[in-house]
Amino acid sequence: MTLSSPARRSSPTRLHATGDLAGKVALAAVVMAAMAASLAVEPSVVGLLAAALVPVLAAIAIIDGRHFIIPDSLNALGLLLGLAAAATAPEPVDGVISAILGGAGLALMFLAIRLGYRALRGRDGLGLGDVKLAAVAGVWLSVTAMPVAVETAALAGLMAYGIRRLTTGRAVRVRDRLPFGLFFAPAIWIGWLFDRWSAGLM
Repeated sequence: MTLSSPARRSSPTRLHATGDLAGKVALAAVVMAAMAASLAVEPSVVGLLAAALVPVLAAIAIIDGRHFIIPDSLNALGLLLGLAAAATAPEPVDGVISAILGGAGLALMFLAIRLGYRALRGRDGLGLGDVKLAAVAGVWLSVTAMPVAVETAALAGLMAYGIRRLTTGRAVRVRDRLPFGLFFAPAIWIGWLFDRWSAGLM
């Protein structure tokens, strides 16, 4: 007597691997689209450097989202790309100095927030990686675009946190952690686009 074999079912591992692959493909598509958009908006050396910044920001967002850490090497690469972009200004020295001042200013603001939160709460609210990422933002963005990037990241983070709480049914807790770099990194590129739009390039 021949027994019929049971219907084959997809294992949870296989389904997880398929979903993970789909996520990677989608992420790669978004990164490539953002790189292409950078060159389309700014068809110059600056656009090329901005396109190179996109995968750096994507890596920062992913790593911070998964591990709550931003590697110094990625922040350093973002800074170098920003300084190179600043050096393409009609007055390269002035462009680089302005970028350095912008990066230092925004980083100091984030450091002040970090120290103030620690003094009030007795724990860190921002990591040093976020402070260094603020320096990257300050090097790349104008004074007008800096608050756009920061506010975009803050709103996106709050929305994501609220949606996650609603879907899981868990109560909001003051001590819950939020990987700010996950939202701040892509917001830097959005701020860069805002600068292009303000300059009439979009």
